[in-house]
Amino acid sequence: MPELPEVETVAKGLAQVWDGRRFARVETRRAGLRVPFPTDFAQRLTGRHVESVGRRAKYLVVRLDGGLVMLGHLGMSGRMTISPLRNAAPGPHDHVEWVTDQGISVTLTDPRRFGLFTLCEAGELATHPLLADIGPEPLDEAFDAGALAEALRGKSGPIKTVLLDQKVVAGLGNIYVCESLFRAEISPLRPAGSLSRAEIERLVPLVKAVLRDAIAAGGSTLKDHARPDGELGYFQHSFQVYGREGERCPGCPGTPECGGVRRITQAGRSTFYCAKRQV
Repeated sequence: MPELPEVETVAKGLAQVWDGRRFARVETRRAGLRVPFPTDFAQRLTGRHVESVGRRAKYLVVRLDGGLVMLGHLGMSGRMTISPLRNAAPGPHDHVEWVTDQGISVTLTDPRRFGLFTLCEAGELATHPLLADIGPEPLDEAFDAGALAEALRGKSGPIKTVLLDQKVVAGLGNIYVCESLFRAEISPLRPAGSLSRAEIERLVPLVKAVLRDAIAAGGSTLKDHARPDGELGYFQHSFQVYGREGERCPGCPGTPECGGVRRITQAGRSTFYCAKRQV
């Protein structure tokens, strides 16, 4: 599933062709994805001007004139692809097309159909069921050591799984939590409430650094993610532990007792870490 850096990359790509433009035509080619499209989805978008394209957690947030907002989630396999308007027939998994007044087409392709797109009013955004319970954005100034310490207080679950809870912090997923905990030298098995203030102060800026590095690299392409211009992300080439089970730990070169990067399962997700470095 796309995590914060991948969705941020998609939002930035879409902004280049949507900001300030008008949707001249919108077409849906099925009734819905994970949930049905609103019955008037295409009609309400057609003719609207795009005011901004952004992101909240793992959701695309497209603000349009008249106070309308389009919310989107790419699910497991969704891609948004920008191309000049063509007359070629759509592919079997091309489910939505937005065409701007400049003749630029953006196509949503989602083979597994786990994504969703819906509409709401701007005044409803903060309380929308998809967004209402989501925690702070990790790249915002409000997400600091004090905020995270308060969120972790009294929590007995492993820090890895707690950081994946979107109510604690928005947008973090498996890849970037593994990488952040490795850089911070904190074991993913530690009870979240056991982290000291010094450890939390070390962890927060490293979470931000990992996310910024990943955004700069266009996200991570492991299978489905691609930028809207068709280019792949390349942060996967910078992974220090994620997906590197059995490889030498980059923090412990040449140290036999390290044993290399380990993989365990937590809450149904693979966790990669160094048992020697991360305590």
